[in-house]
Amino acid sequence: MDAPHIPLNFVEKEPREMLQAARQFCHSMQQRRTTRDFSDRPVPRELIEEALAAAGSAPSGANLQPWHFVAVSDAKTKSEIRAAAEEEERLFYEQRAPDEWLDALKPLGLDAVKPFLETAPYIIAIFLQKYAVGTDKNRKNYYTSESVGIATGLLIAALHLAGLSSLVHTPSPMKFLNKILKRPNNERPYLLLVVGYPAADATVPDIARLPLDEIATFIE
Repeated sequence: MDAPHIPLNFVEKEPREMLQAARQFCHSMQQRRTTRDFSDRPVPRELIEEALAAAGSAPSGANLQPWHFVAVSDAKTKSEIRAAAEEEERLFYEQRAPDEWLDALKPLGLDAVKPFLETAPYIIAIFLQKYAVGTDKNRKNYYTSESVGIATGLLIAALHLAGLSSLVHTPSPMKFLNKILKRPNNERPYLLLVVGYPAADATVPDIARLPLDEIATFIE
């Protein structure tokens, strides 16, 4: 049976208003930078809830919404995550990463030590649900990487627009997150998003984004 349909709630804007909104959003997102220097200043839970609700509005394959977000502010749990992540990171830097990858990371000053996992007030663990656990049988989810990637992008944008900094962290492998956060086997850790206010003395690498003509092509 086809799903019932309802009228689209679409509010059309004047062209000038549309362009202004697009420029404002572009300008705001271009100011977004990733920092690894976080303050321990508390973040209201309501801000995290609203950002996660925005992420949950993302389009997904067959509208199956194959994601789960675990927002961690508990100090003990953050400490456990840091210990496990740093163990994997040490193995990455010492044994797993090819020289080419390490050379690419050098200008950013990265290493296996990740204090921000404890300092920042929130860590959001994002999980990809490979299949949904049902009462009769497990239902496969479709386009899961694409769907969760889109939701993650919305989450990063929502946090930035709310006035918070975020950092994507992807220790590999991340299976330890299932154990620490007690997530089921049908969920695969996708990434960790560190969230909070930047430290007063926070710095970022002096790097630039590619210009539009290098990342986009128009065929008219």
